[in-house]
Formats: sequence, structure tokens, C-alpha cells
Amino acid sequence: MSTALRIQKLNKHFANGKHALRDINLTVQRGEMVALIGASGSGKSTLLRHVAGLVVADSASDSLIEVDGRCVQQGGRIHRDIRQVRSQVGFVFQQFNLVDRLPVLMNVLVGLLHRTPRWRGWLRMFKPHERALALEALARVGIADCHAQRASTLSGGQQQRAAIARTLVQGAKVVLADEPIASLDPESSRKVMDILARINREDGSTVIVSLHQVDVAIKYCPRVVALHQGRVVYDGPSAALTPDLLRALYGVQADEILAGASPLAAAPAAQPANGWMPPLAQVA
Repeated sequence: MSTALRIQKLNKHFANGKHALRDINLTVQRGEMVALIGASGSGKSTLLRHVAGLVVADSASDSLIEVDGRCVQQGGRIHRDIRQVRSQVGFVFQQFNLVDRLPVLMNVLVGLLHRTPRWRGWLRMFKPHERALALEALARVGIADCHAQRASTLSGGQQQRAAIARTLVQGAKVVLADEPIASLDPESSRKVMDILARINREDGSTVIVSLHQVDVAIKYCPRVVALHQGRVVYDGPSAALTPDLLRALYGVQADEILAGASPLAAAPAAQPANGWMPPLAQVA
């Protein structure tokens, strides 16, 4: 199994002096589904943004981030080929990052801009086969019938599914999802997590998802990386994350992570024993 993500000696200080990430060393293999957990302010979002090349590490450092064997940043400098690397990295934001006034289909087609001439992108001139690809992606996440609606008319769960469809059109090999269910109701959260898990299994995409709910991480992700005050304090099987272990790792902050178990934990697992998964459209 080859490496999808490699992080070495990653440190990040912000202008206010906060040491947000402390000597992070992490390797994720292709096809893994990994959860990042931790209390608020632990560094989950900051870490994902470094992987996507949206934030740069401390300058003059020994840091290195590679995605699929290609450099994202090194020594506190973004690599010159970052646009090509980003084309293989899909980012699902907590707040969806859709353009409210544009139709859903056009928002999904944004995922093609990295391989579309700029003038066609500016004029929104997408070819029939490109529009068909976007419709297929929307069908896979169960909202093809919403393709002509303005993005602002969708529910939060539907908007997040549209954002995931955008990564499908992009053809991303690595999907980074930053608290994708934080603002969603339990049923919408289940659908979003089911879709991410099925993309991982059906497409072989590497999925790294930050979560505030440890029970959801345990249900969907075989591996968990726990952050605390910018450090990796646990990296191993999700099944081993008992309440006692979490209290040992986080102290009083464990109550924040353990508080209010999500209704998702009681839902049937989205992974049948024989490994077969139904089509994504069935989650609608």
C-alpha cells in the first residue's frame, strides 16, 4: 500500500504567539479513512488546511508535507507546483463554501476548473459531457433533482452533499473534510458520513475527516488520530478509544469530547460484513 499523505516535523505558530501545531509526524496510506478528533482549539482544522496548502508552516523549519508523493510545502514554503497538487485534494468545509446565488450544478462544476481553460470557467461554458459528469456526481450523493436550484435554497445537509459532489467531479484522490457534520441535524449527518465512507470504499479515495463526536469517529473510521493542544496524543485503532483512555489523554477536556453522544452511534453501521456497498444514490 502506497502513501497518500506524509507529514514530518510540522510546527505552526500564529502571530499571537499560539503554538497551534507541535512537531506533527503523520503518515496515511492510500485508501484509509482516518478521523481527526480533539477538543475545540486542538489543531484539527489548522492541520487539514496545512495539508491542502491553504496555510503555510513556520518559516525556516524542517517541515514537510507530501500528498500522493508530491510536495505541498517544505520548510515553511508552499511548493511552486501547488496548483497541480491541489487538483488531487478535495476539501469539504464545515460551512459548505458554495456560491449561494449560483445553481447547484454550477457549484459542482467548479470542481472541474483545475482542468478547464480559464476563459471557459469565467464564462461558465462547460461542455455537455462535463455537465453530465456533474449530474452523475449529484446522483451519487442523492440530490440530482436539485441541480437547477440556487444553492441558497438547499438545506444544510443538501449543501454539504453538493460540496462532496464537487470533490467527486474534481476526481480528488484525497478528500479532507473539516467538521463536515458540525452544523447538521442527526439525519443529515448520517447521510453525509455514509457518503464519505462509501466514497472511501467504492472509489478507493483516501478520506481524512475531522470530527468533534468521538462516537461517530469510532463508527465510521477504523483509525483515529487524536490531537491535544496541537500534539498527536493518540494514533491507532478507533475501537481502542474507551472513555477511560480519552480521560487519560485529555483530562477535563475529555468531558467536551464525550458529552452528548450522537444519535449516529445507534444507527446501523454502513459497512455490511461482506464489504458490498449499495449505490450512493440510495442514501437520499
